[in-house]
Amino acid sequence: MKKRLCMVFAVLMVVSGAVLGQEKSQPQAVPPANPITASEKGLYSFVSSAVIGAAQKMPEENYSFKPTPEVRSFGQLVGHVADASYMFCSQILGEANPSKGIEKTKTSKADLVAALKDAVAYCNKAFDSMTDAKGTQMVKLFNFDMAKLTVLSLNTAHTDEHYGNMVTYLRIKGIVPPTSENPPPQAPK
Repeated sequence: MKKRLCMVFAVLMVVSGAVLGQEKSQPQAVPPANPITASEKGLYSFVSSAVIGAAQKMPEENYSFKPTPEVRSFGQLVGHVADASYMFCSQILGEANPSKGIEKTKTSKADLVAALKDAVAYCNKAFDSMTDAKGTQMVKLFNFDMAKLTVLSLNTAHTDEHYGNMVTYLRIKGIVPPTSENPPPQAPK
């Protein structure tokens, strides 16, 4: 009995030593300086990339496509997302909106994709100037006082909402949306 207990104890020591050794050998991830901002920017990067990908995948001849007469065309959706991005992100930067009326003035795929990419770059500028502390500063939006990071989050949600519309339009046209394509293989760890 005593030998068995010593053997169990020895096995436990070896196993726990191996586990502790593994934990020590793996580098600990250093949290980002601004984890909330970094998380928000990461999510926006994913969503905005999906919207740009959808805009690029839709053929030019389908930019005027509307599933029903009451809704925006695909091209109008692209323009609307660009317009809204400028509106939200200009609030964060404390600037006058540098680009208005994209939805109403641009119709070609090339012009709309370029405008969307420019709007995303403008919002990335807003994220690049943001910290978690600055994100608590209040701005007025739609007659509400909101924290700057909340406004950026609203922009991400709005962009994602319209990506959902774009997915439907793409599917109706038999096109696989960017987020439904096969993901690239994971890099080995």
